Amino acid sequence: MELKDFIQQVSADNSPFKKLTAEQVNIIREIKSTKDQIIAVLKLIYDPEIPVNIWDLGLIYSVDVKDEKVIIEMTLTSPTCPVAGILPKEVEQKIRQVIIGLKSIDVHMVWEPHWDKSMMSEEARFILDIM
Repeated sequence: MELKDFIQQVSADNSPFKKLTAEQVNIIREIKSTKDQIIAVLKLIYDPEIPVNIWDLGLIYSVDVKDEKVIIEMTLTSPTCPVAGILPKEVEQKIRQVIIGLKSIDVHMVWEPHWDKSMMSEEARFILDIM
């Protein structure tokens, strides 16, 4: 996959990323827990340069849901990653698309601990042939 597969022309809502399909949204909305819904959304967001979602890559350090407020701490594989400025916005936009009624979604980019390949899920390592 290439970056162009994830980015579309800016739409009326100024989002450069493709929205989740109605089917994806409906399936995720059937999940009972808000935190589990958020994780399901994160599993549908891919690093444009790596064919693995950001959850399985280990880029998400924490998901905290309290009183209709969401705080996510995430990182990137490198501080010089070309999507550093837009990937957190995609996370927020897609969570808002699925979960109605949240008061706030704060996505914080953190650099500690430094990301490394050991943070990937077993599935991600298999996909990338890093077993």
